[in-house]
Order: sequence, then structure tokens, then C-alpha cells
Amino acid sequence: MSTVTVPEMTHKASVGAVVGAITKRSLVRVRRMPSAFVPSLAMPVFQVIAFSGAFGAAVVLAFASIGQEINSLDWYVPLASIQGASFGALGVSFGLIQDIQNGFFDRLRMAPAGRSALVIGPLVSAVVRAVIPVTLVIAVGLIGGMNLPGGVLGLVCVAVASLGIAFAAAGFALGLTYRLRNMAAATLTQFAIFFVIFLSTSQVPLFFMDGWLHAVARLNPMTNVLTFARQGLLGEVTWDQSWGGLLALFVMGSLGVIFAITGLRTFDDR
Repeated sequence: MSTVTVPEMTHKASVGAVVGAITKRSLVRVRRMPSAFVPSLAMPVFQVIAFSGAFGAAVVLAFASIGQEINSLDWYVPLASIQGASFGALGVSFGLIQDIQNGFFDRLRMAPAGRSALVIGPLVSAVVRAVIPVTLVIAVGLIGGMNLPGGVLGLVCVAVASLGIAFAAAGFALGLTYRLRNMAAATLTQFAIFFVIFLSTSQVPLFFMDGWLHAVARLNPMTNVLTFARQGLLGEVTWDQSWGGLLALFVMGSLGVIFAITGLRTFDDR
């Protein structure tokens, strides 16, 4: 009686291939579900217009007190850009929750690639999706007369800060979603993003604050990120104004990745 030998499967998809597929699927979801993506485009533009109109005079007055003239858009465009980019984390959370509930995530877990793809893929997706609102907000600022004494390097600082926050926020969103597996993760992610951003120098400069808000904003790493992002719109780009923001982005991004990885392990252990 003959015996049939089944050859052992040696093929294993690369992490890059799986990450690329997850990123592509995220972009396809944007096209198929515009109602979930359009608000992330409209909100930062609305913030630029609303904040520069409602609070612009306070910012202009603050800088006038130190002998510097600015356009309120110089202050609020980087803020709106970072805020818009951070909304990509909500998209990651909503998408993952949907995949968990409809069973598609179980298929992803069986993909012939390392588990790291289940973390890297959504993180890359969040950064790629964030490019769109960041570009739109910068375009609105330029059309509105935003100053750019730092030149192209100033725009690079805005983009790096925004995409860095998108990466860090997505890591936090992944970690929460893997742990909670429901819409509460997206709600907590949104709350955390607003909490960190608005308890910084989001509205007025640090030297124009006092009381407890000044103390909190001074310790908030987002203040360093905003300083890094705004410097090219308020003056020249310098290392002194850059290193603190870059360090904050690195630390927040690293903590976001660790939180996401441990969240996935928690998911697997259940």
C-alpha cells in the first residue's frame, strides 16, 4: 500500500506584504465609507477658521506684547494639522472594532506572517491617511495668508509633527482597542487626544498663561511638539526649538507601539 507524503509548507508571507495589504484595505475603506472619513477632513479646516477668528486676537495680542507681529493662522494651522492627523487614530480604532466584530480580524491573525504585521499595518495606515488632512489644512493656511519665514523647512516641521502624532495616537488607539474590543476604545482615544492637545499651548503661548494651566502646559510633551511644528511659521527653524519636539514624538511613538504590542498579547491570551 503506497503512502502519499504531503510536502511541508515553507512559504511565509513577508511582514511587508501583509502590512501593504492592510494599508491598502484601509484606504479602500475610506473610499467605500466616506461618511467615516469626511469629518476628519472637515473638522481641522473648521478649527482653523473658528479658532483663528474666535481666539486669534488673543494670540496676536500676546505676541504684540513681546514686539512680534504674526498672523493668527501662523499659530492655529499647526494645531489644526496635528488635530486632523490624530483623527487617523479614530479611523484605526473604528476599523479594528468592525473587523473584530465581523470576524475578519481572526482571519488576519491566521495570516502567514509575523504578529508584528497586526501592529505595523494599522500604524502605517493611520500615517498614510493623515497625509490628506495635513495637506488640506496647510493649503487652507497658505490660501488664507499664513506666514512662512522658515520656508519649506517650516512646512516640513508641521508635517513631521502631525504625522508623528498620528503614529503615536494610532498606537494608543490600537492598545485600547485590543484590550476593550468595543466602541469605548474609540471614545477613550478621542478623549485622550483632546485632553493632551488642549492642555498644552494649543490656544495661547506659554508666556501668556498663568495658574494651573501654565504648570500643566509646561510639563505637557505636546507643548514641545507644537513649538517644533510652529517655529517655521513664527520665525526661523532652529535646533533649540526642534530637539524637544522630536524627542517628545519619539517617546510618545515608542510608548504607543509598546502599548499596542502588549494590547495584542492581551487579546491573544483571552
